[in-house]
Amino acid sequence: MLDKDGIAKRIAEEIKDGYYVNLGIGIPTLCANYIPKGVDIVLQSENGILGMGPFPFEGEEDPDLINAGKQTVTLLKGASIFDSAMSFGMIRAQKVDLTILGAMEVSEYGDIANWKIPGKMVKGMGGAMDLVASAKNIIVAMQQVNKAGESKLLPKCSLPITGVRCIKKIVTELGVYDVLPQGGFKLLERAPGISVDQIRKSTAGKLVVEGDVPEMVLD
Repeated sequence: MLDKDGIAKRIAEEIKDGYYVNLGIGIPTLCANYIPKGVDIVLQSENGILGMGPFPFEGEEDPDLINAGKQTVTLLKGASIFDSAMSFGMIRAQKVDLTILGAMEVSEYGDIANWKIPGKMVKGMGGAMDLVASAKNIIVAMQQVNKAGESKLLPKCSLPITGVRCIKKIVTELGVYDVLPQGGFKLLERAPGISVDQIRKSTAGKLVVEGDVPEMVLD
């Protein structure tokens, strides 16, 4: 199965030349390190950066340059820094082509829960609700199975909802899925060494398998 970097590497293949892309906290931030060669994109951070680069090397960190997850980042030539109000103006005006988010749960209809676990203190939902309401395309990067061995791809989300029927594609440690408009997770690719039976056992929601599902190839 894929580790977090493997998930990020596979998602990076979905990023097209010329895209403006917002990376959420967690696994999505790793995608910045795996942009395919020849693909020119602009990374947007909701705290106010346009033109974000990869993570800095150790010893080259600038504490004044951070992403929305408070991780130190770099800036590419021509980058811009601005306030959060302008950043969310870009998001709400649908200037962002692709949003990549982490999730705690996704339902078979594309609902996403990714901001709160009941009983745990959180500062707020952050920008996730604006992103899922406004983005043209959303891909979820997540672990499919939690520490208790329970599936997080569900018939219905049990945690507080961030957005309804908004997720198009999911990449997990086990595979790549399209969320079908009529409901269901359509399996597109299997992670290296993972069988369809293993995926079935790890998917609580409706799983759609058509024909032979290829094993993903990562360079």
